[in-house]
Amino acid sequence: MSAKPSQSRMILAACALLATISPFAHAIEHVTLKNGFELDCIRREVIGDKIRLYLAGNDTSDDSNYLEVAADSVIRIDAIADLPKQPIKLDVPLNKATAIALPTKEEMQEMISQAGSAHNIDQDLLASVVRAESGGQVRAVSRVGAKGLMQLVPETANAMGVNDAFNPNQNIAGGTAYLDALLTRYHDNLSLALAAYNAGPGAVDKYHGIPPYRETREYVARVIREFNRRKQQALVAQTK
Repeated sequence: MSAKPSQSRMILAACALLATISPFAHAIEHVTLKNGFELDCIRREVIGDKIRLYLAGNDTSDDSNYLEVAADSVIRIDAIADLPKQPIKLDVPLNKATAIALPTKEEMQEMISQAGSAHNIDQDLLASVVRAESGGQVRAVSRVGAKGLMQLVPETANAMGVNDAFNPNQNIAGGTAYLDALLTRYHDNLSLALAAYNAGPGAVDKYHGIPPYRETREYVARVIREFNRRKQQALVAQTK
């Protein structure tokens, strides 16, 4: 797979941090603006010629979490449906019988760093995906049979040349290659690539964007939030 300029992906990643799609409860609306920016809000308030969009989040009583936009910049508002009764992917915790020794922190970082370098993907993004997918559990298995650190289903593992999905190095390499393919498919739009990683490209293509599935939207938010946390942490460390 051909390498891509790191600057392009870093810019898209930064945009994704600004467009974080947060977890939500009920009555959520997906708002599309003229400039292509999309976000979820729990309610709207008209203030003169502007609309205040209160963003979806864990604390629905927090009135400080909002974005004001020009009233004429809103071109579409869609109600978000609940996740279908059969979730596309659901991670399950390991039991003692299946748990094995995890790679050391240093070994995990090295595997992620090598995979990131091979596909020109930020290693903090990969680490965020690993955390969201499996919590760092090497032998994690989902209800639909996704396996390992980056939760590869058998079809994806085969396509990415992964012989043993429980092998940490193979799993990370395969998961990174798959994420690279999705970033290419969606022109480095991180939110869409993450949604496709979780729900499948078919769902993203069907809805022409992030599918209106609660689990998928929460997944995208979780990865981007963790990515943002890691970048902020690194920034603080640099200033010390």
